[in-house]
Amino acid sequence: MRKSERIDKIYQSGVIAVIRRPAPEKIIPIAEALVSGGVHTLEITADSERVYDMIRDVKARFGDEALVGAGTVLDEVTAKQAIEAGSDFIFAPNFDRATVEMGNRYGAVTIPGVMTPTEIVQAYSAGADLVKVFPATAMGPSYIKDLKGPLGHIPMIPTGGVNLDNVETYVKNGAFAVGAGGSLLDKKLIQAEDFKGLENLAREFKEKVETARKG
Repeated sequence: MRKSERIDKIYQSGVIAVIRRPAPEKIIPIAEALVSGGVHTLEITADSERVYDMIRDVKARFGDEALVGAGTVLDEVTAKQAIEAGSDFIFAPNFDRATVEMGNRYGAVTIPGVMTPTEIVQAYSAGADLVKVFPATAMGPSYIKDLKGPLGHIPMIPTGGVNLDNVETYVKNGAFAVGAGGSLLDKKLIQAEDFKGLENLAREFKEKVETARKG
C-alpha cells in the first residue's frame, strides 16, 4: 500500500486507537473488536511487552484491511525496528527530526507530537505527513479551530483527552482524525474480555466522527 493510500485510510477510519501495553494474548481479539466497530487504524505503543511481535501478528491477521502502527516512538532506532516489524505508521508524543526522516526513508507515515504553532510548522517542514496535537486536553477542541486558521494546510490529529463527549467537536473544528486511548480502550471491558462491548464502543466513536463530518 502506498503512503498516500495509508494516509487516506487514516482519514477514512477517523479514529486512531491507542492501544497501550495490552496483554499480548489479547491483542488479536482487541484488534478484531476495533476493526469490526469501524476503527481501522491501530496503534500499539512501543513500551508494550512484545510490541514488535504484536505488530507482526495484527498485520498478518488483517493485511491491508487495517493499518497497524507503533506509538510512543521517541527515536529513530525504535522507528526502524517498528517499520521492520511491519508498522504502517509511526506515532510519537514528540517531534524528533531523525525519527521523521527514518519514517520517510522507509515509506512509513510519520505523525510526530506537537503543541505550538512553531512546532507544528517545524515538524511539517521536516517531512511529517500528519501531526499529533498532544496533549489535546491541555487546550481543548477550540485550539484546533484556532490553529486551522493560519495552518489549515497541515493535517492535525488531536490526541489525549478525546472521548465520546468531545470527539464531534474536535472533528467539526478541523481535526483530520483523532487519537483515542483510555476512553476507547476501556480497561474494564478488556479485563472482562467483553470484546463485543469494545466493538460497540468503537462503533460509537466512528459514528460520531461520521456525523461531525456530515454536519
